[in-house]
Order: sequence, then structure tokens, then C-alpha cells
Amino acid sequence: MDLDEAERMGVDELRDLQLQRLRWTLRHAYENVPHYRQAFDKAGVHPDDCREPADLARFPTTSKADLRENYPFGMFAVPEADVRRIHASSGTTGRPTVVGYTRNDLDMWASVVARSIRAAGGRPGDRLHNAYGYGLFTGGLGAHYGAEKLGCTVIPVSGGMTPRQVQLITDFRPRIIMVTPSYMLTVIDEFEKQGLDPRASSLEIGIFGAEPWTEQMRREMEERAGIDAVDIYGLSEVIGPGVAQECVETKDGLHIWEDHFYPEVLDPETGAVLREGELGELVLTSLTKEAMPVIRYRTRDLTRLLPGTARPGMRRMEKVTGRSDDMIILRGVNLFPTQIEEIVLRTPGLAPHFQLVLSTRGRLDHLTVQVETRPDHPADRAASAVAKAIKDTIGTSVEVVTVEPETLPRSAGKIQRVIDQRS
Repeated sequence: MDLDEAERMGVDELRDLQLQRLRWTLRHAYENVPHYRQAFDKAGVHPDDCREPADLARFPTTSKADLRENYPFGMFAVPEADVRRIHASSGTTGRPTVVGYTRNDLDMWASVVARSIRAAGGRPGDRLHNAYGYGLFTGGLGAHYGAEKLGCTVIPVSGGMTPRQVQLITDFRPRIIMVTPSYMLTVIDEFEKQGLDPRASSLEIGIFGAEPWTEQMRREMEERAGIDAVDIYGLSEVIGPGVAQECVETKDGLHIWEDHFYPEVLDPETGAVLREGELGELVLTSLTKEAMPVIRYRTRDLTRLLPGTARPGMRRMEKVTGRSDDMIILRGVNLFPTQIEEIVLRTPGLAPHFQLVLSTRGRLDHLTVQVETRPDHPADRAASAVAKAIKDTIGTSVEVVTVEPETLPRSAGKIQRVIDQRS
């Protein structure tokens, strides 16, 4: 496989490049973004204080709240006339977070997504079915331009209209699909609903991101669709998809493209930098972004840093299976939706479609797990099996209710796993 220059770098060479780019980024942010100037001054640090990558720990972190407080364009470091594109989050819980890109930013973004698709097994000339949503969400256009940069033929389907997704996959015969993992399960269900074998489709590679997913879900998709299922990571505040990618030859975590993004893992409570291999919150600093540099951005994603394998010079991040703001505290026990997913997927008779409903009973929180049964599969004992497994492995009691197939809502984008009905 042909690797680009950065993918072939040794650790020392990469650290030298990171330091050079990190010092530029800190100066660029300090000189052009009032928020960063004030934050650095308040913390008593200056860009010149960064003499090695480890010195970054002295600088303040950036949160989503900081981005929202500077809505819409207060975090931009270039004149607005130099911004060529704007993306934004949905803003369902307040002001959206806004991200801007210069022409160079867009070129870099396309390059890291192209690198990601190639690491997943994609090659120039492949047809790629892009079912990520287009629009202000970064997934659709990020995947689109990256695939074109690699030399793929893009089928820009976007999300929704699941029967049409299956028809186009059948008719156009793409080799690659990019979509959220939860929606891929819906597409696989639709194949089977139409009497088609998803394993007989042209798809060979699925690149899935935008939400946490588990090894159990990987096995489910690979077995039912006959594909290699690999993870892509990114977030709009940093750039979008393409921050890190799982390599198809190892499938052992996501290599972070460290020539453009510098990772740290912090203790979510104290903010202390953790050692390699320790679980904590991923924090990212952009190294080459012009329009909107981000310094030590707190992603809320929980992972750990590991040595590189398929790309030895670049560290891996363990597959994200939870976010600190997705954590449910139920009667003093911490649990994540992905822990429930693992149990549901290994329970016979149950489909991989479930939802968690939080309510209040008396003075206590109550969790109901609603999960679909599979067609033509008896699930008489499945509910009690799931409840017992949750009690045994997570340590808390929940109510489990099985529902008929295709009862729970489907999503063409990020699925809403938790419904909070607590007063």
C-alpha cells in the first residue's frame, strides 16, 4: 500500500513537525482570536512558552461552551472574507457551534479524509455510497470531498429513504459505504425485508462514524453484510470526519493523523494529563487549521492513547464507546448506552435496535430498556436475560421490555439512544 510522507514518519520526525506546527497554531490563535488571548493571559502563558509538545499541558482547555459564547464568528482567526465554508452543529441544546474553513483548510480536510478512506481499504476508482447527511453537518460534505480527493466515484445519496438506499446499492454497485453505524443496521434490515441477501451486494467496506459503536456491532454488520466494518473519527469543532481512522489490516483502534491533530487524554474531573494507556477524556489541538484553530478542545469522548501499529509513528486512540456527557448515573451506578448495546447484541432473538427511557418512580430514577425482537425469533426469555446481564455486569437493576420488529424509531443520522422523561 502506498503511504504518504506523514504516514511513513518516525516518532522523532513527527514530534519535530508537531512542535513546529503547534508553535505556529498557538501564535496564530493568540494574535487573532480575542478569546484565546484572554484565556492565555489569564492562565499566565504565552505561545513562546511552548518549547516541546508536553508544554501544551500548561495552556487552558477549550470547551463547547466557549464556542457557543463566541457565536457565531468570534473564534475565527482570519478575516471573514477568507472563509470559504461554514458548518455548524444542530444546536438542539442551545446555540450551535460554528466552524469556518479557508481554502487551505478545505484542502487539508479532503486530504485527511482521503487518507482515512485509503486506510480503510478504499482505492482510486472505487464507487462510494455516501449516506451521511449533507448540509451544515460535516459528515456528508467531509466524506464527499475526501472520496473525490482519493479518486473515488461518489454517489451522494445522503440519509433517509431507506428503500431507495437499497435500490441504489443494488443498481450502482458501490464497493464502499460511509454512514452512521446505527443507520447501516437499518439498511441491512431493509435488504432482508426486500428479500435480498445483504451479503450478496457489491459492498465490501463500511466506514462508520459520528456515534459510538461497539465490537459486537462490528461483528453484527460484518456477518450480516459480508463487509469489513471500520471506524472513522472526527467532530465538527475540530474539523469533521478524518481526525482518526481505523486501518482495515488491523482493526485495532483508530490512528490519529498526528501531523494535523495533537491528542491528549485528560482526567475528566481534574484535567490532569494521563499517561499513555490510561482511560480518560480525549482533548485535541489542531496543528494546521487557519480559519478556526482549536487549542486543547475537550471532546467529551472517553478513550485511551496507544502506540501505533499499522502506522507505527502515529498513536492510536481506542475505539470510543462512550462520552462523558452520555453517561447515565442510575442510583449511584455509572452506565453508558454502549454497555447496553453489547448485551443486546449478544442476546439471541433480539435485534440491534433499542432505546433507553429514563423516568422517575417515587423518589428514584428508573431505566426502561426497550428492545426490538427479531422477526420469526421467539424472545420469551430475552428480556429477563438482558436484565440479568445488566445487573451482573453493570451492577444496577433495570426494566427490560421487548417490542415488535420495526417499532422503535429509526434515524438516518445520529440515533437518539436515551429519552429522558425525568421530572
